[in-house]
Amino acid sequence: MTFAHPVRAGLIGAVVGIAVAAGFADVALAQAAAAAPPPKIDSGDTAWMLTSTALVLMMTIPGLALFYGGMVRKKNVLATVMQSFAITCLMTILWMVIGYSWAFSEGNSFLGGASRFMLMGMGVDSTVSAAATIPESVFMCFQMTFAIITPALICGAFADRMKFSAMMWFMGLWSLLVYSPIAHWVWGGGFLGGLGVLDFAGGTVVHINAGVAGLVCALVLGKRKGYGTENMAPHNLVLTVIGAALLWVGWFGFNAGSAVSAGGQAGMAMAVTQIATAAAALAWMFVEWALRGKPSVLGICSGAVAGLVAITPASGFVDPTGALAIGIVAGIGCYWGATSLKHMMGYDDSLDAFGVHGVGGIIGAILTGVFARTAINKAGTGLIDGNAHQVVVQIYGVLATVVYDAIVTLIILLVIKAVIGLRVSEEQEREGLDITQHGEVVQ
Repeated sequence: MTFAHPVRAGLIGAVVGIAVAAGFADVALAQAAAAAPPPKIDSGDTAWMLTSTALVLMMTIPGLALFYGGMVRKKNVLATVMQSFAITCLMTILWMVIGYSWAFSEGNSFLGGASRFMLMGMGVDSTVSAAATIPESVFMCFQMTFAIITPALICGAFADRMKFSAMMWFMGLWSLLVYSPIAHWVWGGGFLGGLGVLDFAGGTVVHINAGVAGLVCALVLGKRKGYGTENMAPHNLVLTVIGAALLWVGWFGFNAGSAVSAGGQAGMAMAVTQIATAAAALAWMFVEWALRGKPSVLGICSGAVAGLVAITPASGFVDPTGALAIGIVAGIGCYWGATSLKHMMGYDDSLDAFGVHGVGGIIGAILTGVFARTAINKAGTGLIDGNAHQVVVQIYGVLATVVYDAIVTLIILLVIKAVIGLRVSEEQEREGLDITQHGEVVQ
């Protein structure tokens, strides 16, 4: 017994000593964490994001400009290319003045604040929590290229018939009242991101947003004169192929760049983007071949864009098998959206902005909830990993985007229509927008 007491006392002392040591260790770790400097700007990540920014800008000019420009009639090609170029300039200034702040500065669950109006307070070494290893100026420019291409995509729905002045007013108002708020909802600390909606690179923010706005524009403006009775075939599909190729290459900046670092996630995003794009292009081609007897050049290009659109929200969450499935579904679904759905509903979506971007974005957003894998990104677990609720969350994100976008787009269009008018006259439309809006023609 006399021997047991010292042993017991020794054990108790050891336990107390370990506990005290652990306590001191916790305090030391906490102090070290508090004293640790913020993550340093990484030159490799910064170089990749500078490259990605340039790639995404290339998607609008010249990529989208040529893609759309080749699909319209010759009398409207300059006007169509001009839209992409002018939007690039306008969105750059609006993003700098107010758009970036409303999208990404701290605010409420609906809209960001005013701390970055005119980019005030942005220094050479400032960063943001979402991209801590690159300068905030690079993050701002990268996001600017998204704010540029999204309204530019809408132009495909009303090609050949909107006044240039009305287009400029519409795009400016839409970027501030629709794009910036929805970007904040998903990426800037808003309520959709808080609910767990997965959108790696813009399925809701960019493609559903642009596609739905395009559909509303097509419905409000009405059909082109001669639609369904006159030949409105593309005037130069070579331009469209070049544009599609530039979009495909630029999309690596769009998706892989959304990793905001040069690492494994960017590499996987690039891989799944390539796979889904090829799968969708082939799916569209084979469906068209089976139904119409010939595989068209326009069809395979449209299918490739459909695959790029659909993989965008999923690119940071799915593995190659998921990408293959998303690409096949997108190719078939967008072919239906650009042909059967358009004819069934009777609207004139000139260049299939809704059929490809709206339908493709919805397919991609929902299937992200199906194929998201924890092994790829711990932030995303989908149906195949046992989380059926993620599909419900994705559908909610789609519906919220569609409803808000459609309502505000309609209001903007009706206000502009009442004040300055939306559509060129019938005589101007038949003569062509190149000469009537810009005083120039293609020789």
